[in-house]
Amino acid sequence: MRKWFARLAALGVALLIAGQGTTALAQDPAAGKKVLRVGATQAMDSMNPFLAVRLVSTSIHRMMYGFLTVPDSKTLQPSPDLAESWTTSEDGLTWTFKIRQAKWSDGQPVTAEDAAWTFNKIMTDEAAKTANGPAVENFESVTANGQELTIKLKAPQASMLENPIPIMPKHAWESVTDMANYDAEKYPTPSSGPFIATEHKKDQYVKLQANPNYWRGKPKLDELQVIFYANPQAAIAGLKTGEIDLIGRLNPPEYEAILNDPNITAWNTQGRRSAYLQINHGATTNDDKPVGDGHPALQDVRVRQALHYAIDKQKLADDVQNGLARPADGSIVPPMYQDFFWEATGDTKVTYDPAKANQILDDAGYKRGPDGVRTMPDGDRKLEFRFSIHTDTPIEDKLAEYLTGFFKEIGITLTTKKLDSSKFTEETGVTGLFDIAISGWSVNPDPEEVLATHLCSRRPSPTGEGGGTESFFCDETFEELYQEQLKELDRPKRAEIIKQMQERLYTQAPVIAIYYTNDLEAYRKDRVVSITSIPETDGILYGGSGYWPWFTADVKPTGTAAGAASAEGGSNTGLIAGVVGAVVVVGAGAFFLTRRRKSTADERE
Repeated sequence: MRKWFARLAALGVALLIAGQGTTALAQDPAAGKKVLRVGATQAMDSMNPFLAVRLVSTSIHRMMYGFLTVPDSKTLQPSPDLAESWTTSEDGLTWTFKIRQAKWSDGQPVTAEDAAWTFNKIMTDEAAKTANGPAVENFESVTANGQELTIKLKAPQASMLENPIPIMPKHAWESVTDMANYDAEKYPTPSSGPFIATEHKKDQYVKLQANPNYWRGKPKLDELQVIFYANPQAAIAGLKTGEIDLIGRLNPPEYEAILNDPNITAWNTQGRRSAYLQINHGATTNDDKPVGDGHPALQDVRVRQALHYAIDKQKLADDVQNGLARPADGSIVPPMYQDFFWEATGDTKVTYDPAKANQILDDAGYKRGPDGVRTMPDGDRKLEFRFSIHTDTPIEDKLAEYLTGFFKEIGITLTTKKLDSSKFTEETGVTGLFDIAISGWSVNPDPEEVLATHLCSRRPSPTGEGGGTESFFCDETFEELYQEQLKELDRPKRAEIIKQMQERLYTQAPVIAIYYTNDLEAYRKDRVVSITSIPETDGILYGGSGYWPWFTADVKPTGTAAGAASAEGGSNTGLIAGVVGAVVVVGAGAFFLTRRRKSTADERE
């Protein structure tokens, strides 16, 4: 990051980006404005929604753009957004959506043509598939007539009302010819959601203003600022001094550091994130050509299963996450979603059993050498694996220490490889230059999207475009189950199929779930007047599955006693909004995956 001195006099506040030696400054708003400043420990990978895969990016895009539907704030079930109503044919192959009469923030009308253009772009442009390609794989055609959008499917699709694609303004995007290299850095951005992006400083912040044309009405906030920190420690320092008003996706040490602060409300609820190890079991591109330099031993499912038995997940939850996580005896869908959550039982369940792990490797011919390290059955190469994590993420360093010890007990050497977010994303999701990597996903109420990240089609193209794979997995059984659940409209029956998919991931082990982290957040009592989580009861604020917390949030105006300085030495600029996702804090790290390829976490998402 660069030093940005031009704003310093106007701001009077510097946000230390720990570990980088630089400062990022938020603009001082006019007195009387309601500005929420949210701290994020992950920066945006792209302002282009067709390319963005980090959770922070997709979270910000949820604030900016409308979707066909959004999760209901109470039930998380699909509810109207830009589509105010819909019908489906008897055979389930034709869906007709009525697009509401609404306006883009630049005054242009929102029409069904905007939605049709968006979906068709992803269907026909390889680069545009990067973020949400699988969401349109079952689309036969998409057409528009006035405010009526018609989507014809190749087969019935149970998740049609959970489509994760933001609807883009055709009039602002149709001139883009090179989607792979388009950064979308034009402001103000035409938006149909509650907020409009007005400024983005790479690796520093994003500023958004309330959209007066939003169909639900103007948000209570005048401005939302998402300020990027290099690590959670710097963000917590900013919260304590009043430089930011809210921070989400905290690691346990940072969360525990604010528990006794009288000016801060601590937030601890069940999370929607699963943390797991990604195993390079033989990465290939979507034309089945090998890519990368993964260790050949990891192509043997017995080695991957032995790694699983060697991991003491309870100890990881207790010691790495300080007890603020649940050990994962399941797969990639967290227990927050009871309908779809699968947990191994009986003979299928992998428990901590180093003796069994050693026996599996002995039986498979991986013999120990004089130094105690195992070799390939032909004796040609030692079982020495790299563990890819993110730089400046102490919790991932701690995880690496524990895994190194666990694997040493079964004759495997683990060496930590630290990468910045961009390099991490590239090596673990495109080039395949890794053995084992930390990963994770912030799962949506319907888990189809995270399941889709393990499809053959999510592997990158030979030129590195498209993709969004979480594992380079390409498995015929998994593919068949995925197609089966798409067609099953009976929810309980579909849930059972989805559980079979998770079991397949569990037994084949292209990923190994280690724990489900709690949702740990904090905000300043003297700045935040009110904010509603999603779901509204014991839900999530930062990184939830919708924009509801930000649309409902209210803060004290700048210039008031509390707004002027929320703590000694604090900023008088209102709250920085830090929105994270997919990669986002990833798993044990500090990345935000609901949706996509990893950086320092949804998540992606």
